[in-house]
Amino acid sequence: SIANNLQKKIEEELSTLCQDVLSLLNSHLLPNSTSEESKVFFNKMKGDYHRYMAEYSTDEARENAAEEASNAYKVAEDIAAKHIPTTHPLRLGLALNYSVFLYEIANAPEKACSVAKQAFDNAISELDSLTEESYRDSTLIMQLLRDNLTLWTSDMGNDDADDDDEDEN
Repeated sequence: SIANNLQKKIEEELSTLCQDVLSLLNSHLLPNSTSEESKVFFNKMKGDYHRYMAEYSTDEARENAAEEASNAYKVAEDIAAKHIPTTHPLRLGLALNYSVFLYEIANAPEKACSVAKQAFDNAISELDSLTEESYRDSTLIMQLLRDNLTLWTSDMGNDDADDDDEDEN
């Protein structure tokens, strides 16, 4: 059908664009990264682009994209844990995107909630260390983490979340 052909064409175009970005990351940006912050940023970006591909891929292509995304997020997470403050927007953004990957692609809602909650809680405990220029970005990402946690815990049937105005049937 026309719709299927159009979907296939769009997916091919998306794959080409994602592969172009991933190629640039792997051949130039990551090998030439010197700061820990740039290594986290580019590995997070690599995870994001593989996640995008996993979102529309099926079967083996989806599994491969998901595995590549997971590996890139883990590399970024390992570097961030050692070198980036818990309140830094980059570290919070990594936790946000990695938790979304875990929830939507890896089908690991408990792990997704754990990653999001840990990032949120760690940042809350260090809020006084936020610099003025990153305060707005950090608190915005923290709100997104909190929103996802609320949504995900209610989706999982765990109504400890903030939805007092809804009655269960």
